[in-house]
Amino acid sequence: MSDRPAVLITGASSGIGATYADRFARRGHDLVLVARDKARMEALADRLRAETGAAIDVLQADLTRPDDLQAVAARLRDDERIGVLVNNAGASLGGGFTRQATDDVLKLVSLNVSAVAALAGAVAPRFARAGAGAIINIGSVVGLAPEMGLSVYGATKAFVLYLSQGLAQELGPRGVYVQAVLPAATRTEIWDRSGADPDKLPPLMEVGDLVDAALAGFDSREAITIPPLHDGALWDAFQGARQAMLPSFGNTVPADRYRKTS
Repeated sequence: MSDRPAVLITGASSGIGATYADRFARRGHDLVLVARDKARMEALADRLRAETGAAIDVLQADLTRPDDLQAVAARLRDDERIGVLVNNAGASLGGGFTRQATDDVLKLVSLNVSAVAALAGAVAPRFARAGAGAIINIGSVVGLAPEMGLSVYGATKAFVLYLSQGLAQELGPRGVYVQAVLPAATRTEIWDRSGADPDKLPPLMEVGDLVDAALAGFDSREAITIPPLHDGALWDAFQGARQAMLPSFGNTVPADRYRKTS
């Protein structure tokens, strides 16, 4: 058993989650893998045990099912070995908003929003009491870009970004590190699962490159990591513009442009 904190990773059966599992195991961490596909997680766990010696638990769960979500939340609350949560499980929907079934939209929100909040909420009090721990939330650049036309998916990822920023403000002074990772299009199975047309896919980042960049941000304790953004000054300018508006939010009278002139 490693003396480093164990890492619980959701959506760990493939793609970004499985790659995080590989990287953290090679860094000497034990793992708790969470996903629906138990067979794929067992195969991954067997390989990583053999290659790294990590102790790995497999927890099958569908995070849109309340009982499964509560089981994972309980593990996060009760298992003091877990010092890192990777909130990675997520999905997308194909087609425009007017073509998406309401039940599908609500299930997407349940996975991309409710589960993320519930699992962070389960572990944050324990981390805050200990004065240590890390929460990695996987968002998306789509959460910054309504122009991309993924209204519901983008809205869920905007929530992930805001939640991460809010938790960083609240928990950072108490020793808890919170990172939001904002990938662009990455070569994972999410495209097949959302019904995307393979001939219309954008250029894709390789998942290993994405996770390695995210972990470089993790190591430097970066609050927001955007692997495809080469000019970091653009994010700084975006943040600066947002923060420049904050004093105006305390005004008690409307801005002049909203006043009727007669």
